[in-house]
Amino acid sequence: MNNFPKEIKIGNRKIGDGHPVYIIAEIGANFDHDIEKAKKLIKAAKECGADCAKFQSFIAEKIVSANGFASMQLKGVHGSWGRPVHEVFREAEFPREWHKEISDYCNEIGIDFSTSPYDFEAVDLCMDLDVPFIKIGSGEITWLEMLEYVAKKNKPMLLATGDATMSEIDEAIRTIEATGNTNLVLMQCITNYPSKIESANINVLKNYQTAFNILTGYSDHSPGPVVSLGSVALGGIVIEKHFTLNKKDAGPDHPHSMDVNEFKRMVDYIRELETAMGSTRKLVVEEEAETVYVQRRGLYSACFIPKGKKIEKADLTVLRPALGIPPKYINVVTGRTASKDIQPDSPIFWTDL
Repeated sequence: MNNFPKEIKIGNRKIGDGHPVYIIAEIGANFDHDIEKAKKLIKAAKECGADCAKFQSFIAEKIVSANGFASMQLKGVHGSWGRPVHEVFREAEFPREWHKEISDYCNEIGIDFSTSPYDFEAVDLCMDLDVPFIKIGSGEITWLEMLEYVAKKNKPMLLATGDATMSEIDEAIRTIEATGNTNLVLMQCITNYPSKIESANINVLKNYQTAFNILTGYSDHSPGPVVSLGSVALGGIVIEKHFTLNKKDAGPDHPHSMDVNEFKRMVDYIRELETAMGSTRKLVVEEEAETVYVQRRGLYSACFIPKGKKIEKADLTVLRPALGIPPKYINVVTGRTASKDIQPDSPIFWTDL
């Protein structure tokens, strides 16, 4: 079984078992080629409680083939754009010359900056900017050369698993592990925009945890907070959600992103859920100190029982609150002699026998 840590340091904080969920606001292309809008998104993400504002670093010519896509009859999200795919990608590029300014701005306001690299030069740029982790998008999971190149940088890695089979995931993990980098979080993902709630398969996190003995999270494209919350409940320690200021803005990612109110609500729910999760220990908590008596039952006298009488079962009843002998001892009490007069509707104590 793989020997992956149950705790990873990302930037100035630890993630993993027993630590707060790490929440990523995926800004992606939603800055709409406007650096000031990018900063507004980052600031809003920070105010919503996100731990990280994340972008994507690609150059259209290095990620898509214009001829390749032109030869396809696309039915999914790419086909819904109504324009050549390479044009949409070119418009969505996060300019390399903006990276440092955006990274510095994140540092200034106190939120982590990271970006998903889609070529080797982008990986090197991530290292120059000292990002706290590198997220590998689902589409790169079979590009083993890239996985190895990133892993050798020895940064914590988040690996999305959309579209992937267990054998492909295993091969990707083994490629990363072979470099000696074990600081890895495996992210369940459904690669559709938006993805369907019924496709979410949150339970696969348990499979990942068992099969690979690894930290898990969810890169969630579904509507609302349900999938993210379910992931946290099953031990997911990283949640990533697309983030926008306005779902009606032009651009490929806005419609399936969470707006400010939705994202803030999700973060609040996650923090509340973390509090509710507690531990694996079964405890009687302080607020149950009274209800442990008022909700339970004890043995009571069903009638007047004179001193010296041999108590019969008909002399007893089982009522709340549990002030006297627990009802499981009714057969022990039956046949004993009353040591004093017991008034009707009185709890029975051992000293009464």
